[in-house]
Amino acid sequence: MNIRRRTSTAAAGALITIAALAVTSTAATAAPPSQAPVQAPAPGGVTHEENPRVPEGAVWTEAYFPSADRSGAELHADVLRPANLPAHARTPVILAVGPYFSHAGQTGPQGWDRTGPSDRFADFTSGTDLFDRGYTYVMVDLRGFGGSTGCLDWVGPGEQADVKAAIQWAASQRWSTGKVGMYGKSYDAVTGLVGNNLRLGALKAVVAQEPVWNMYNYLFSNGVPRPNVTATPDAYNSIATIEPLPDDTGRYQANAAYESAHPECLADNLTNNNNPDLGSRYWRARNLAAQAKGTSTPLFVTQGFIENNTKPEDMEEYLDNHRGVERGWLGQWEHVRGNETNQQGQLLMGRAGFFAEVMRFYDRYLKGIRPSVQDPAYAIEDNTGAWRAQPTWPTPSSYTAARLSDGQYVDDGVASTLAAPAAPTGQQWDMEHATDPAPPATRSLAPMPAAADAHSYFSWSTPVRSRVRITATPRITLHAGAPGNVMVRLWDVAPDGTAVMFDENVSLIARAGRVAFDLKSTDWTLAAGHQLGVQVGTIGSGSWLDTPSGNTIRISRARLDLALQNPRYDVPTQGDRSPFLDTYLRQYTRTLTGVGEGTFPLTVPNRH
Repeated sequence: MNIRRRTSTAAAGALITIAALAVTSTAATAAPPSQAPVQAPAPGGVTHEENPRVPEGAVWTEAYFPSADRSGAELHADVLRPANLPAHARTPVILAVGPYFSHAGQTGPQGWDRTGPSDRFADFTSGTDLFDRGYTYVMVDLRGFGGSTGCLDWVGPGEQADVKAAIQWAASQRWSTGKVGMYGKSYDAVTGLVGNNLRLGALKAVVAQEPVWNMYNYLFSNGVPRPNVTATPDAYNSIATIEPLPDDTGRYQANAAYESAHPECLADNLTNNNNPDLGSRYWRARNLAAQAKGTSTPLFVTQGFIENNTKPEDMEEYLDNHRGVERGWLGQWEHVRGNETNQQGQLLMGRAGFFAEVMRFYDRYLKGIRPSVQDPAYAIEDNTGAWRAQPTWPTPSSYTAARLSDGQYVDDGVASTLAAPAAPTGQQWDMEHATDPAPPATRSLAPMPAAADAHSYFSWSTPVRSRVRITATPRITLHAGAPGNVMVRLWDVAPDGTAVMFDENVSLIARAGRVAFDLKSTDWTLAAGHQLGVQVGTIGSGSWLDTPSGNTIRISRARLDLALQNPRYDVPTQGDRSPFLDTYLRQYTRTLTGVGEGTFPLTVPNRH
């Protein structure tokens, strides 16, 4: 748990040169991808005036190039160049790689009456004046999606090869300075993390909003499947088979039909991802946090601690392993972009200036322009809604190993202190849209006993004498007397028994004996007089699809390792309370009775 040291290293990457295929308003004659001719770019490409789907200030062309793994997969790219520059004027490139860039729509048909580049990040290109600032923007379809061939690969070696090829292609074009930045949110933020892990010299900066840090965690938790274990692969199979538009080029249409001739792609995607073994070769290849060790690409990330979609699991490991420059916005929000607002105009992350900060970041590392504004390395919102600046995250003041009480519970899957709602029917389970089912959004429940509950038991800290922040990644270690399942939840308990559940995770108990696992990363401040409640019991939540064992499981030698921070030394920075925080508090607040006096302390040194 030592504070991370920052070093800077450089990695070299080979560049490849591939000719581009320009798009015109008429479809080309279809030809198999391996035989289709590669044409020279048409003069000027397509402008906004010719096709309103092209962003203002941009010229659109399409290109095709092979992936980097010699698999035969052919990748499709939409290229948006500044309209006010000559065709071969050299610019830095902002690259987005993902499954959501089909001409027909991001996760399904959007009702377009003509083809054109995806509008997935139109807010970014317009909100930053990207083309007027002299940047080229490129969107590349991962294999199996949009106009690319090959079998979809859930961020495995194939998709990692696609990211490598896309970076190398973007860097090697005549109109490129050879400097590439990546941009994305959710799945295309994951590909940004992949880009960093590839250690390519051409990649100079990555902006990754709300990524998954280890792909296993999106479908399983320590051997226990999530409700989307089948629905998410199904959703991406659906996205991979979106029909192209009638006026797409023949080459694009032929590539988009790849799955119809290769049904094994869809079947394998379902089978391969239904594997609960974290240590398997399949999941080791997709553990991005472990693969980040020693990487150094400048990295700008956002992460909601109370995210109900792409959760902060293995985030700390990824950041610890990364040794380059880091920027981060971390706080109490849902699965949103840094610039996003609600209907009332409130910024959903609560902090202003996301696009301006992102462009200062890109200008610094892609153009060498030193910013006139000094942004904090990390801007962090805790559960009080207050923002602070830190040189890195986390920066604990001390550590503690809390010894928990022995106890037992019946592993029957019955909810104890939170309702276990059914997963929503008909929900879109792709990474952009999926959310865990939330408990009833109400505070008005009758008080619930924290003792004498057959399904779980509690340990309590003594009341804290001054504010204490639990930061970083809590870790639980225990000995279980029988196989089954275990859930651990952390509660912030006020003197009147009002309690908020702020962290949780689960694990399969494969056999009696030692069990250890991380909870989610967190940043939660306990007010003076509050206690930490640690609940251990059966999995009583709709966020997992566990198989109850029915066993009575005795727990002994339980320990909770915590990193603590003293809020007294916070350095304030601008930012408002993110709106989702109050939604979360309504959903996860209960009144507990029978709270104990406490058996372990939580204290922080009264000094830096």
